[in-house]
Amino acid sequence: MLVAGIGGSLVDAFSFAFGMFWEILWALILGFALSAAVQAVVSKREMRRLLPDDSPRSLAIACGLGAASSSCSYAAVALARSIFRKGADFTASMAFEFASTNLVVELGIVMALILGWQFTLGEFIGGPLMIVLLALVFRTFLRRGLVREAFENAERGLLGRMEGHAEMDMSVQEHGPVWRRLATRNGFTATSHTFVMDVAAIWIDIVGGLLIAGALAAWVPDHFWRSLFLEGHSTLGKLWGPVVGPVVAMLSFVCSIGNVPLAAVLWNGGISFGGVIAFIFADLIVLPILDIYRKYYGWRMAAFLLASFYATMVASGIAVEFLFEGLGLTRTSRDAKVEMAAVHWNYTTFLNIAFLCLAALLVWRFVRTGGLPMLRTMNEPAGEDGHDHAHAHAHSH
Repeated sequence: MLVAGIGGSLVDAFSFAFGMFWEILWALILGFALSAAVQAVVSKREMRRLLPDDSPRSLAIACGLGAASSSCSYAAVALARSIFRKGADFTASMAFEFASTNLVVELGIVMALILGWQFTLGEFIGGPLMIVLLALVFRTFLRRGLVREAFENAERGLLGRMEGHAEMDMSVQEHGPVWRRLATRNGFTATSHTFVMDVAAIWIDIVGGLLIAGALAAWVPDHFWRSLFLEGHSTLGKLWGPVVGPVVAMLSFVCSIGNVPLAAVLWNGGISFGGVIAFIFADLIVLPILDIYRKYYGWRMAAFLLASFYATMVASGIAVEFLFEGLGLTRTSRDAKVEMAAVHWNYTTFLNIAFLCLAALLVWRFVRTGGLPMLRTMNEPAGEDGHDHAHAHAHSH
């Protein structure tokens, strides 16, 4: 009986995980394909040159460049250090890092599909707000001596994760309108390479998030979530959600898009609207990434980043909560898509088949143009020229 009960619980957890995966599969492929197309025409060299200070212009550019980059949290953290070492302002580098994981198109699509369009809107309003708050905190409390210390630590070159992926620049170097560059053979190749490399960088987080979300949906009773999130205390719960949301995210070890299925479980369990937003923001303070900050910048800067990120996440989540409540935009129905596995001949299945064909085409192009060796370099440090040799090899086909 015990074995049967455990087996049934595992089946339920996997069923929830697969059900969510099937719902978001087409959206994931669409998001990664759109992101890859944007990255194919945006050079990482430009990122380093365009972020010289923490002025509003530089922060706005950091948001735009971040939104046009990979959504992999580890790659974002590694690239932020890279551009900081090569002359970019530290505050602008952190703004870029945040935008690259929280203002990307694939995240917005998946959030709209699983949680509802209100959460996507909240993410894209709360994200820039958090960057503004973060810049104000840095300008007020971050001392030049600590930045110099962080730079000296960064120059030591200790490795985190996805170092090679962060340095790869696979953008099309030709001139001309964006659509014309994308329509060329080089544009197709660059898009395919970026698509596959981004998926390879983030698939562990997506699978991990789905499995943890499935386990929580199957094994954790609703009354636990309701009591944790103070669902019976309206005003206090709205303030408490953004406070506890990032803490749950930190302990989950899941980042990037992988935390959206977890957010769906938390929303159905009673966390506030702003708590979901703060939870999504917190992918950059999960424990493995905090350890990378320690390696990159030293203990003092890692502690400063944790404190400043957490404080601004909480403040942004609370601000979005009450702003959306005042505008009547807060989602009230707790019906996020946390479903058992069920495949039917409906629009979801047809969309999944269509976008799987698109993914297969991009993978085929990736393999045909010499992309496979690049996968082995994703966690390796790049030299001064990055992985331009791989870029040149890919574009020679």
